[in-house]
Amino acid sequence: MRGVVLAAGQGQRLRPDTDDLPKTLLPVDGETTILDIALRNLAKAGVTDASVVVGYAAHAIEARVEDMSRRHHLDIRLIHNDRVDWNNAYSLWHARDVYADGALLVNGDTVHPDSVEKVLLSAEPQGILLATDDVKQLTDEAMKLQCDADRVVNLVTKQMPVETAFGEYIGVARIDPSIAGDLTAALETTFKRDPNLYYEDAFQLLAGRDGDTAGRLHAIPIGDTEWVEVDDHTDLARAREIACRC
Repeated sequence: MRGVVLAAGQGQRLRPDTDDLPKTLLPVDGETTILDIALRNLAKAGVTDASVVVGYAAHAIEARVEDMSRRHHLDIRLIHNDRVDWNNAYSLWHARDVYADGALLVNGDTVHPDSVEKVLLSAEPQGILLATDDVKQLTDEAMKLQCDADRVVNLVTKQMPVETAFGEYIGVARIDPSIAGDLTAALETTFKRDPNLYYEDAFQLLAGRDGDTAGRLHAIPIGDTEWVEVDDHTDLARAREIACRC
C-alpha cells in the first residue's frame, strides 16, 4: 500500500503564517507539522513510500524531504502541481500513477490519529473507502455523505441538509486499484469542467454513475475520533490541541 498526501494549497485564510509556507508545514506540536503527522500516520499504517503533491511554496517542503524521510522511515517522492491556483481535483490527478496500484489518500491539512488509516486498512477493499465521522454535529461547511443502508455512498457534497447526511468525510480515503482508472477519468472531467472543483466532486461523479462504478464508494465510520481540517486560525488552534494526543 502506497501513500498520497495532497499538500499543494495556498492556505490563504491562514495568512500571515502561510506567506512563505504551505499550511501543511505549520507546526502543531512543538516542531511537528501537519505534514509530519500525515506521514507518521502512514508509516504507522505500514506504508513504506509516500508521494506528496506540492505546489504553493514547494521549495519549503523540498528542503525538508531528506529529514522527513529519515524521521518517518519513508521513501518520500514529491509530485509537482504546476497550477497552484487550481483546486485539489487537479492535484490528485497528478498522483494517478501512484494510486493506480492502490493507495491511502490523505489531505495535507487534516490532523487526526493513525487509527483512521488503520480502520480503512482493516475494512474489505472495495472501490474507494471514505473515512467518515458519523458522530460529530455537522455544519453547512462539512463535506457530507449520504448513504444507503449498507453505507454505499450515493451523494458527496457540502450542499446537503445536515439532517439527511450520514456523516462527514474527513479527508482520508483508501483507493483500490480496481477503480483507479475510473477515478482518473472522473478527476480529469472534473477539473476540465471547473478548475476550482474538489476531488470530492469526482467522487460524486463515480457515486452517481451507473455501471462499473455503481456502489463502489463506501463510508467507513471512524468512531468518536478527534480530528480537524485546518482552514483558518481557529482550526489551527484546535489542531494544536489535538496533535499532542495523536
